[in-house]
Amino acid sequence: MTTTQPTGPSRPHTPMPEGRCASPGTAGGIPPRVLSIAGTDPTGGAGIHADLKTIAACGGYGMAAVTALVAQNTRGVRDVHIPPPAFLQEQLEAVSDDVTVDAVKTGMLFDVDTIGVVADWLRRTSPPVVVMDPVMVATSGDRLLEEDAERAMRDLLPQVHLVTPNVDELAVLLMDEPAVTWDHLVSQAQRLAASADVLVLAKGGHLSEREVRDALVDADGVRHVVSSPRIRTSSTHGTGCSLSAAMATLRVRHGAWEPALSAAKPWLARAIEDGQHLQVGSGNGPISHFWELWEAAARR
Repeated sequence: MTTTQPTGPSRPHTPMPEGRCASPGTAGGIPPRVLSIAGTDPTGGAGIHADLKTIAACGGYGMAAVTALVAQNTRGVRDVHIPPPAFLQEQLEAVSDDVTVDAVKTGMLFDVDTIGVVADWLRRTSPPVVVMDPVMVATSGDRLLEEDAERAMRDLLPQVHLVTPNVDELAVLLMDEPAVTWDHLVSQAQRLAASADVLVLAKGGHLSEREVRDALVDADGVRHVVSSPRIRTSSTHGTGCSLSAAMATLRVRHGAWEPALSAAKPWLARAIEDGQHLQVGSGNGPISHFWELWEAAARR
């Protein structure tokens, strides 16, 4: 889908300064109306809970259609309940029949039937911005996508504008071994972009480099790179969910992917850094989505 730029909403959104997300109320105009299609996290750190916090932190209005009810905490996943596919379809129709959707972010889709419902809805509604976080394995190592659904996930790629896999997910999408170097990661991202006609966000968080590089990669190679220092912390729960939701929201605000990444990356780095102060759970804790809002409140 990289050859066709998504069209914007009927009324313009106010651009934000590059390099920052926006706390609620800091930008004029209509906030991006962003729909998350994902699973739950009762501890609030990942899935639709993280998405809604991220969308709000980046100045958007968040909505959510639930694909899976997940019993999990910061230490792992205990159980997953999948609502009937027809009910997911009802959720999606209820939103799109009434609300203008400026951007969609997909997260945990889990099985073939769920992916099929989402694929059909995307074909019929053609949202102007679609970001796919190909959730396959949780930070804890628990599997969040059935093995027979991997092919369906690959088939969904041509319907999205940006896909945001981590190192392991990118390897699964390509049926390859995980990259261990930055050059290898970029090469894999370029292969996926060319084969699926999709823009890829190559994420270096799982590599061993001192600097964490994230890059927008299309079939021709790297379009844009943003780096940040590696943060030594256990507050990494929901980082993939949060980055993809930020990219969906900020793409609407900025009108292009490059400034969206330039704003999302430093916001996420600070959210990871401040996550330790939340003291939520004894495993991989969540990030601090509202650090910018809370910092502004403390200055008053």
